[in-house]
Amino acid sequence: MSPPAGLTEHPAHGGALVPLRRPEEPSHGQDVRRSDVDEWGRSESSRRLARRIYGPLYRRWFRVEWEGLEKIPRDGGALLVANHAGAIPADAPIIMHGIEEELGRPVYGLADYLFRSFPVVGTLWSRAGGVPAHPDNAYRLLHDQKQLALVFPEGTKGTGKAYSERYRLRRFGRGGFVEIAMRAGVPVIPITVMGSEEVMPILAKSAPLARLLGVPYVPVTANMLLLGPLGVLTYFPAKVKVRVLDPVSFDVAPDQERYPRSRVFEEAEGIRQKMQLSLYDMLRKRRSVWFG
Repeated sequence: MSPPAGLTEHPAHGGALVPLRRPEEPSHGQDVRRSDVDEWGRSESSRRLARRIYGPLYRRWFRVEWEGLEKIPRDGGALLVANHAGAIPADAPIIMHGIEEELGRPVYGLADYLFRSFPVVGTLWSRAGGVPAHPDNAYRLLHDQKQLALVFPEGTKGTGKAYSERYRLRRFGRGGFVEIAMRAGVPVIPITVMGSEEVMPILAKSAPLARLLGVPYVPVTANMLLLGPLGVLTYFPAKVKVRVLDPVSFDVAPDQERYPRSRVFEEAEGIRQKMQLSLYDMLRKRRSVWFG
């Protein structure tokens, strides 16, 4: 009769059964992960590959220019807040790529869970640093792990805007991003992006098709009309400029159970107005959509 699993006969013990560690069992304290995928699903090797592939698009197609990049901290948690636009928004990868390339800091993008529900796309977004936008996730990233997190308070209201409504910021929800920053004890760093409205402008939307597919909107873009099927995933080469505004800190104690709703909404609206004025200023100085 063979000995039970995990036990073997050892001659030094007169044939007594002694426990042996199984080869696949790691010793105490040993890292059992065999890949670089972290608890959020982000993979640094995937990010390196994405940066290598995305780099030419970033440098030569969008020709991205930054202003105020030094206002983003080199360490510690901070909540980055940006305007959102384009049928398939280009602003998130532009911001994440630029900060990771210039500052060497990873950026986690907080997005609707809808991204995770799509086969393949959800996994790729997760490997690239995408995290479901939930207050608990944001708190852990900002407070516990001292990371940079990127959020777009306009949500799909921003990306679903028609071209005629470009650069008019939508309402920032109920200001939940401010409350998270207060609770985590980190600053909010507003970022305004010019050019994202022109890379894939929406001319019309199909509400019936959106309901059928269960998505926020199904756009008809200028890219589709000019380029046909290629226009579904092809951006126009608009010049993109990114401006980082002064960090906004809140003189409140962190980790409170709740914060006054009026204060949260007031701070959120103040940030929205600063970003709107910044966009108007950037547009006044722009000479050309294509050349900046």
